Amino acid sequence: MNFNNLDQLYRSVIMDHYKNPRNKGKLDNGSLTVDMNNPTCGDRIHLTFDIEDGVIQDAKFDGEGCSISMSSASMMTEAVKGHSLKEALEMSQEFSKMMLGEDYELTEDMGDIEALHGVSQFPARIKCATLAWKALEKGTVEREGKAEPNSSEDAN
Repeated sequence: MNFNNLDQLYRSVIMDHYKNPRNKGKLDNGSLTVDMNNPTCGDRIHLTFDIEDGVIQDAKFDGEGCSISMSSASMMTEAVKGHSLKEALEMSQEFSKMMLGEDYELTEDMGDIEALHGVSQFPARIKCATLAWKALEKGTVEREGKAEPNSSEDAN
């Protein structure tokens, strides 16, 4: 497959997640809730996780934003289900490396995440792609008691 075909495939995957988001909505009894926004472009995300014994049983997102931020949230919620918070944070770190153009290693269970690789060529859009992942990191820190739970905060 040549580069143009691969690029088109990735765009199709991103648009599929945007038009047909996975895990869109809210969990009524989520044990972890976090809100974040990107003031640069107005993307907003609300994440809810059901966590039992340190394992993410379910994950939902809601919010509004560009196709990159919303498709990334869809992909992230799919990828982290069934994984421990520690594993989810490791996924987030690998995703951040990919966005920064560093060496990264994605596991098979990260699903469609690699479709967002091309975003790394557009620095202004990296924050869009990483918003959901940064929210996951923020929520995990809050859960560990290092910050006030359920606070809203802007993405850095």
